[in-house]
Amino acid sequence: MGLSSALMRATQIAPKRVALRFGDQTFTWAEFGERAPRIAGGLAALGVSKGDRVAMLGLNNARYSELFHCVPWAGGIVVPLNWRWSEVELAFALDDCQPRVLFADAQMMPMAKTLCETRPSVCLISMADVREPDLPHFDDLLDAAPIADLALTGDDLYGIFYTGGTTGFSKGVMLSHRNVLSGATVAQREGYWREDDIYVVAAPYYHASGTWPLISMLAAAGTSIVLPAFDAGAALRAIEEHKATTSLLVPTMIQMVIDHPNFAKTDLSSLKTIVYGASPITEALLSRALAALPNAEFVQAYGMTELSPQIAALHHRHLLGQHREIGRHRAAGRACYGMEMKIVDEDDKELPRGEVGEIVARGESVMLGYWRRLEETENALRNGWMHTGDGGRMDQDGFVYVVDRIKDMIISGGENVYSVEVENVIAQHPAVHSCVVVGIPHEKWVEQVHAIVILREGALTSEDDLIAFARGQLAGFKVPRSVTFRSEPFPLSPANKILKRELRAPYWAGRSSRLA
Repeated sequence: MGLSSALMRATQIAPKRVALRFGDQTFTWAEFGERAPRIAGGLAALGVSKGDRVAMLGLNNARYSELFHCVPWAGGIVVPLNWRWSEVELAFALDDCQPRVLFADAQMMPMAKTLCETRPSVCLISMADVREPDLPHFDDLLDAAPIADLALTGDDLYGIFYTGGTTGFSKGVMLSHRNVLSGATVAQREGYWREDDIYVVAAPYYHASGTWPLISMLAAAGTSIVLPAFDAGAALRAIEEHKATTSLLVPTMIQMVIDHPNFAKTDLSSLKTIVYGASPITEALLSRALAALPNAEFVQAYGMTELSPQIAALHHRHLLGQHREIGRHRAAGRACYGMEMKIVDEDDKELPRGEVGEIVARGESVMLGYWRRLEETENALRNGWMHTGDGGRMDQDGFVYVVDRIKDMIISGGENVYSVEVENVIAQHPAVHSCVVVGIPHEKWVEQVHAIVILREGALTSEDDLIAFARGQLAGFKVPRSVTFRSEPFPLSPANKILKRELRAPYWAGRSSRLA
């Protein structure tokens, strides 16, 4: 069954339970169930039919939240766009997925208008609180006649979720209804995000750490407390005010929460579970978090957008006592319910336990593929296994340890940055002969984007100039925070590929893993 079945179940088993709170707005599951057919009817009146893409651009809000279950009711495909992207990046995504409708909030409306000026086929709709004259508004959809659910199946495409691209362009991860519902099932089978939970949505909806829990709470018929964007003080207030029981926080968020001046003064006794993931956590921060929140259980979720998004879990008990003594707290976890993992060599042959190779996975959560990128899809899903691009090893008890990244990806503050995206931009600077972008250690963000540049003969530029040049074309989190210049050629492999590992090595010297 498709996602609409989860909404119908929620309205049936918990009609009076609060489904979502956003600011002073509150909706029960019964209210969501009554609104969905009308909102879907409004989308249908705009021409949205089965297979049409509906894009969303903005901070988290109540209207945005509803689109995740109303769009598929009308047969559409959700496309949450990254509001931190530059105009160039957003334009690429719109041209790639060609949505029929684009929803935008007040903050992103100027950008949305600019993008739609040259894309007349895209219908722009406001989801801001204040209406603009002559601009269609989300609330107008509620005036439409309700329509019956199109009854999409598990095999139908639910959403396109853009992530970094190894070719320098973002690529859309295609997740089916089966995929996202499997992700919700994993959360419940692993013991978190149940119907009695009150979940604080602190991560953005364009990111898997935002959409996965929201859909999981829909499937569980639980309650979501939605924050527009992450703010440590707001998260603390939400937990205390609503007696929240759980949230997903990337390590940087955890650090901001426990470092906040109001942390010790906030009643966090309701908090039962914190799921962390999206980027590695340092041992020091993990120890601080366990000590700061002794009544909460911590669970690490390991995965990626392509896996809807979790494939492994490391539970609270594995962070303590004898498990910790043997270093098990450093693992990514063990395969979740419905998933298989193994470690393979370059020929996709499974390696013996303890040997390092690429982590691959298969199961109900594995994506359909990349939108309109057949070659990349075939490469990622070779032999029926999703190739994560992470290097790791598996011990005798099935615990997987991530030790490096095979693909040149940087994770800074939970955001994925593919180095080739940044390299392609910096290489356009007239003074640059060649460049390499790597991740180097950062106390707060775990990794920061760093560029190593060789200039053209006789050319001059500065670190500040290159950073400003990149900022004009890239999202802020992708822009290099530092630049070094070198005159000698980059080290090359026998196949004439740049050895990024050698360039990274001095920055990560003395660490057991460049991911810790």
